[in-house]
Amino acid sequence: MQIRQNFVAASTRSFVVTGFTLPAAMVYTNMATISSQHPGIAGSRDGVRAFVSRIVMQIVFDVLESDGRRALLPGAVISSILGQLNVTIIYEPMQCQKVFSSGQLGEDADMMKENCIIVDNTVTRICTRPMMAQGGQMMCMMHLAPIPPQHLTIGGAISTTNIIMANWSRTMWQNVINRAVRMLASGPFRLHFASASAVVSGN
Repeated sequence: MQIRQNFVAASTRSFVVTGFTLPAAMVYTNMATISSQHPGIAGSRDGVRAFVSRIVMQIVFDVLESDGRRALLPGAVISSILGQLNVTIIYEPMQCQKVFSSGQLGEDADMMKENCIIVDNTVTRICTRPMMAQGGQMMCMMHLAPIPPQHLTIGGAISTTNIIMANWSRTMWQNVINRAVRMLASGPFRLHFASASAVVSGN
């Protein structure tokens, strides 16, 4: 008796990365004074999106290339397989109207906008509530808010027309993304992604 197996010619898997803290490089500002004082902060929303996309995409490709080398595939074959892969990254950056290094905010803080508090290159809190005067300064008293969750989530989709990868199970893709997250946790943002995790979905 012949057993028929259902193979697909193309597939798409979605994934979500959460559990990371927010590096200053993943927020942006359109204020020139902030950019000069904090050069790690991007100057535009599109700039952050391009930055995050480039890093995550490259790491996913690096993981798959490493798999190909371990399987002793020729370089040309690996390049062909990766050429049939498309990685789309979705990230919503946070805009910082003002940046402060502690809970004490200057009198020019605009409380209708996000005032980002950065400690050790990490955006730790925002303050968007009215402040109280204290000691000649305006202090954000008991109004420090956590980073909104949409800025602490990286979404993505991996599409492939390679017949082998198109038929990989969700578990196999989960392994790929898990390793990509571990690579993030060992790179320049290792402190920010040390506790990050990912979930892969899709048929």
